[in-house]
Amino acid sequence: MNRNFFLIGIAFFGMINGLFNQLWLIFALLYVQPLAGPLLFGSMSLTLMFASLMVSTATVILGGIPAAIYERVTGAQESNGVSLWIWLAGTAILALPAAGNFISIGL
Repeated sequence: MNRNFFLIGIAFFGMINGLFNQLWLIFALLYVQPLAGPLLFGSMSLTLMFASLMVSTATVILGGIPAAIYERVTGAQESNGVSLWIWLAGTAILALPAAGNFISIGL
């Protein structure tokens, strides 16, 4: 499969988790609000979107850790199909708590 399809899927699961995972979003919002609130002019909606972006980024990073370990163990110089499948599966597993909200609300 083309590498771009893997990256689109990884970004999709990161977006789903960032927008619809209420627990991680509230946790990130509690830490973002005092730090980034003044930088975002005290706007709650901008702060919430920034927290959602942080959760999405964390999902993609945490989902890539098993793929990086696999590449390190096998000595791969660049990402191959197996490591991209591992990365996609890792982000999908992390997005499972948000899947129910995504299905009920939809985009």
